[in-house]
Amino acid sequence: MSCAYPDKVFVNKNRFEIRLTALFLIFTVTAFAGVLYEQFDSLVWLFVNHSWDRFVTHILFLTMVSFLVYGGILYHLTRIGYFKRFSKSRNDLDSENSLMHQADAPRLTILVPSYKEEQRVIMQTLLSAAFQLYPRRRVVLLIDNPPVKPSAGHDYRLLNEARGLPKMLTDYFKIHKQRFAELEQEFLTRNQDTPAGRAAETTRLKTLWTEMERYFASKIANYDVKSHVDELFLNLIYDKLRSIFAGKLTGDAPLTMEELQREYRFLVILFDVEIDSFERKKYVNLSHAANKAMNLNSYIGLAGGFFREEQSAAGTMLVSCEKNEAQLTIPGTDFFITLDADSLLVPEYSARLISIMERPENSSLGIAQTPYSAIPGADNRIERIAGATTDIQYMIHQGFTFFNATYWVGANALIRSAALQDIRIMTEERGYDIQKFIQDKTVIEDTESSIDLANNRWRLYNHPERLAYSATPPDFGSLVIQRRRWANGGLLITPKLIRYLLGEFSFRRFSEGFFRFHYLVSIATVNIGLLLLMVLPFGKEFNSIWLPLTSLTYYILYARDLNQNGYRISDVFRVYALNLLLIPVNLGGVFKSIEQALTGKHIPFSRTPKIQGRTAASPLYIIASYLLFIQFFAGGLYSIYKGFVYPGAFSLLNAAFLFYAIVRFIGLKESMEDLKHTLPEKMPSLKFSFSTAQLFKWLPDEQLQ
Repeated sequence: MSCAYPDKVFVNKNRFEIRLTALFLIFTVTAFAGVLYEQFDSLVWLFVNHSWDRFVTHILFLTMVSFLVYGGILYHLTRIGYFKRFSKSRNDLDSENSLMHQADAPRLTILVPSYKEEQRVIMQTLLSAAFQLYPRRRVVLLIDNPPVKPSAGHDYRLLNEARGLPKMLTDYFKIHKQRFAELEQEFLTRNQDTPAGRAAETTRLKTLWTEMERYFASKIANYDVKSHVDELFLNLIYDKLRSIFAGKLTGDAPLTMEELQREYRFLVILFDVEIDSFERKKYVNLSHAANKAMNLNSYIGLAGGFFREEQSAAGTMLVSCEKNEAQLTIPGTDFFITLDADSLLVPEYSARLISIMERPENSSLGIAQTPYSAIPGADNRIERIAGATTDIQYMIHQGFTFFNATYWVGANALIRSAALQDIRIMTEERGYDIQKFIQDKTVIEDTESSIDLANNRWRLYNHPERLAYSATPPDFGSLVIQRRRWANGGLLITPKLIRYLLGEFSFRRFSEGFFRFHYLVSIATVNIGLLLLMVLPFGKEFNSIWLPLTSLTYYILYARDLNQNGYRISDVFRVYALNLLLIPVNLGGVFKSIEQALTGKHIPFSRTPKIQGRTAASPLYIIASYLLFIQFFAGGLYSIYKGFVYPGAFSLLNAAFLFYAIVRFIGLKESMEDLKHTLPEKMPSLKFSFSTAQLFKWLPDEQLQ
């Protein structure tokens, strides 16, 4: 067995990080104990003397601090789990390579849901999917753009380009596949199993390898590189394939007949991929719900079937039929990969994860994935710092797997079809029966479906290797859309998690719940807690030397992890500033969850207008950022004036960080442009009414991406 093991230096480094984190964890718990000890006497005195207002204030203060410390402890523990997993990580390269040549390898369908994406973005994603080093694979572009007429202009262009890509790529791959299939057949016909024959065949193969190495090198040289995304695409796909063929040219010894046959088959399989597209909105009896989950569900529900079109009074219907009547055949599959249209996979992604899923001991694995990393090399400040938080989340999710508390991250997950069938339910939409595999109750559909899978005894697995990358929003407006969406839904899913956790009483389930619960409620509790701690006028009795110590080691380790992921240590301060800026955004997502809970309506999706090539931010979040800065600044001065020096200084420090974030991540000029562009559109909807609908009406809706 050929395996890639971490080297000794790497293992020793991991051991150091584990010990350091454990030591820091003890420090954090001790500091928190110090906070509780200081507050205990005050609580008892207030309770005995029936000073209920101050007693409730103390309880509120301790509750907020406890949730913040909860997050810090969780970070320490997931960090330990992350390094423990990396210390034991290895890849079974023999198993991966054997899959490439198995005639009965599990079937794989890669689904790429797309909504109004630019052609260049989709093309790169489709190529990263098509060039997977895995046989029996299909790539399907799920076009969710609404059908439009030529008069629609930009939207019509995007729709036409998306429709044309699969056919263009099919023609490209078909030409190469046919050529190498013919060369393979010629090799089999010659059947020169002699020393001289094998030497001659090896020479022929080397000519092909040289040709392919030069072919991919020319692709790289002639590519019109416009951004760091293009550079990563070239490195991950074309340069990886170029290096594979360059590596084959290093040996001098003739190959055996078995090796020769395998190499010819490799050339065929490299280009043997089916590329197709599907548009659910063409058919009235499929779901038209405006979200990615139902786009995926519509196609997954058709897999393995034969269909024809029928006209009805409502429109075109897609109905099941016999094979000989079929106008549309959708092959069955053993595995799906759901790949966002702005994501990239390394060529070995599928083979590596499927080889893991196919091990007998992993028959209960429902999902395998590598949580996506940020695309490196961004020049834009906000994109780089937002990407840094994504890369830290990658580490946290690896730690979740160590504690059996992984959540599905939908941008690039490998899913076992049998697992999806186990969580399948039937619903009704517009009078039609609709199959639902991935939940769409919230806009974080993969998170809720993770609990459904766990409840059906399916495990989820994060592979400890960076094999997938996704784009990070390049401006504040688009970041608002992403982070508000991430914040919307956790509270709605929490009751389902609690029911799942109460289904079994064991330490393992308790440990799992410790991590899963925080993942769902942390955005709400941490942002509300931070805001209240910074805004409410807590008195001198809350001054504590222990309080800042509870978060000290968290920020030290965070800075260390940033540095180990290729960022600067000083970026920890920029991350802190960005998190302050995102407090109103995160709370906006939380309030959207509350709106859905109160009204029972799914959150609709909407597009945000563009301004000079960037996404305009909602006026609500621009105004909230400035108001929060004013509050921090004025509140800090007032606290110092009243003699509360430490809280006042802390508030002024936060004001400085927030002002930096406004200037650097939004821009003073840009924020004024956004207000000028979008505020007039919102003003008519601002009515002084206290109904539930009006209460939430000014909160922007989410975006389908």
